[in-house]
Amino acid sequence: MIVIVSYDLKGSGNYSAFYEAIKKQGAWCHYLTSTWIISTSKTPVEVYNAICSHINEPDRLFVGTLTHGYQGWLPQDAWDWIKKHGLNP
Repeated sequence: MIVIVSYDLKGSGNYSAFYEAIKKQGAWCHYLTSTWIISTSKTPVEVYNAICSHINEPDRLFVGTLTHGYQGWLPQDAWDWIKKHGLNP
């Protein structure tokens, strides 16, 4: 499964533990400032539960799945990564 993690970090803290928690969820791709794409066997709820303790109000966090029917403007190696991990547009 490919999971998308997207966020707005509005606090003034150190978010290194948050980023490290995201990286531990599976193979990842990070080409957009506030969005990570993760290949994982975990559900979005499991990923959320693993990373949410590293942010606070007024931060925002969204975790969902990437399925067929997507498009965007990314470097070729990002598209290659997505295809490698099981999804073709």
